[in-house]
Amino acid sequence: MNAKQSKIEAASKKVVYDAKDKVLGRLGSEVAKSLLKGNEVAIINAQDAIITGTKKVIVARYKTRLNLQEKENPDHSPYWPRRSDMLVKRVIRGMLPYRKKPSGKAAYRRLRVYIGVPEIYKNTKPIEIISKNPKSIYVGYITMGHLSKLLGYDKE
Repeated sequence: MNAKQSKIEAASKKVVYDAKDKVLGRLGSEVAKSLLKGNEVAIINAQDAIITGTKKVIVARYKTRLNLQEKENPDHSPYWPRRSDMLVKRVIRGMLPYRKKPSGKAAYRRLRVYIGVPEIYKNTKPIEIISKNPKSIYVGYITMGHLSKLLGYDKE
């Protein structure tokens, strides 16, 4: 183990973010920065994160991502999940240097995303991201739970 890895392990702490009524992009950038610093991050209430924009355009964009397939070998095609917690995790993966650096892949392994609040995080106080209420600012928005239902996931 080199000195850089031991520094990261010594500095790592557990951080909890609440995604309820938070804009997904702003939440994701904060989480990605925290992961790259070496923290273990958990996101709770992933189904309540908000994507701003017109509902029709957002759903169409995600449906085209689901239908992307490589003609020669469909197994090499990108995989986009339908479940809201996995969608949030995939969005945050796009904000990390996942394919370019080992530190990005290690940071992604430290990320946990949950639908609702699990028992181990019931008594912990999540970190607040300071922003105005997005429901009052933006005209159009959709929650991740609603988006996952529209994409075909029906367990929530």
